[in-house]
Amino acid sequence: MTKTPLQGLYAITPDAPLPLATLVDQVGAAITGGARVIQYRDKTHPPDERRRRAGALLARCRVAGVPLIVNDDLELAVELGADGVHLGRDDPDPNAARERLGEAAIIGVSCYDQLALAEAAAAAGASYVAFGSFFPSTTKPKAVRPDPGLLTEARRRVALPSVAIGGITPHNGGALIAAGADMLAVVTGVFAQADITAAARAYTNLFPKETH
Repeated sequence: MTKTPLQGLYAITPDAPLPLATLVDQVGAAITGGARVIQYRDKTHPPDERRRRAGALLARCRVAGVPLIVNDDLELAVELGADGVHLGRDDPDPNAARERLGEAAIIGVSCYDQLALAEAAAAAGASYVAFGSFFPSTTKPKAVRPDPGLLTEARRRVALPSVAIGGITPHNGGALIAAGADMLAVVTGVFAQADITAAARAYTNLFPKETH
């Protein structure tokens, strides 16, 4: 697929037990609203169902030309031929993921509030680094809370796009972009809204027009 710039809205699927068709439709609505990357995050379903859901989402994303990233499951990403994987603290390192997924894969790494983790991820071949939670979040209520200045320092010291996550709304997201975020990762602010396309568009409009 065409390489997508890592800039703009990064929409992460919710944990809500939605019917698969509904989830696929919601992801489609987010893409219509301008989401540039979709992450499949699922902490509740068993492996077979996660495989089925991820496969359906990958097919939908392929039609739209938008990459699908699998959260925390390198084996699933490899099996499906997903566009990439997002790695947390207890996942394989980026080098291992790169070997399994190939040079074109998008490999993201959670760095929480630690610039040293971002520097190590860059050295290990990551595609982007993620920081947060910047604001209170129902998805990760106990997450660390970095200062937005971390994004500014990351832009200066790490030659990778930065993703900001955690309680981000259209009202506070602009400040994170100004601080240095290349992408805003959002779950509730998109998928818990009555009009998902409009909600996604509200975030998309925070970015420079050339990224839409």
